[in-house]
Amino acid sequence: MLAVAAGSEYVTRAMLALEAAFLIGVEGVTEIWLVRHADCYRDMAVVDDPPLSPVGREQAAHLARRVQHAQPAAVYSSPYLRAMETAHAITDDVRVDPRLVEMTLEISEDGSLDFQETPASAVTRMRAVIDEIVAEHEGKRVVLITHGASIVACLTDAMRLEPGQLRLFPYYTSISTLRVLGDRRMVGTFGDVAHLE
Repeated sequence: MLAVAAGSEYVTRAMLALEAAFLIGVEGVTEIWLVRHADCYRDMAVVDDPPLSPVGREQAAHLARRVQHAQPAAVYSSPYLRAMETAHAITDDVRVDPRLVEMTLEISEDGSLDFQETPASAVTRMRAVIDEIVAEHEGKRVVLITHGASIVACLTDAMRLEPGQLRLFPYYTSISTLRVLGDRRMVGTFGDVAHLE
């Protein structure tokens, strides 16, 4: 019996060390929730800066309930209307950061996307935003309402992948978490939409 107890103690210590390596349960870690805005494309009438669709407003309401339960220290948003409306579903105290915009792109008549901003540029832009937010809200949870390709750029950077190499795309109001301590960044979740189920 003693050998089993001693063995389980080693396993427990090993698992706690592994969690700490990924910044889970570590004091002083800042948790960033990278949230894609709610849907604005169904029944779209405005192309340049569209508001949320009825489905998007419902998604934002579900997201708001989840985020409010998590009690973030701050909510930041892209200045685009779809992001601002998503953020305002959570709180009236929204901090706007123009760097949280989507990667600049052009859409051709056949619907294909031509990104004008390079993935490396988006990584640099998003890294600067994260660094400043962590400096201001060290050890707290912060929500960023932003856009799909910018979220992917941020997560690519944290996972030390080449820019443009992450082949996943977050759904509307999905939550991807980033844990930051000093110069260490760890991805916690990607594309969590449990609040929509």
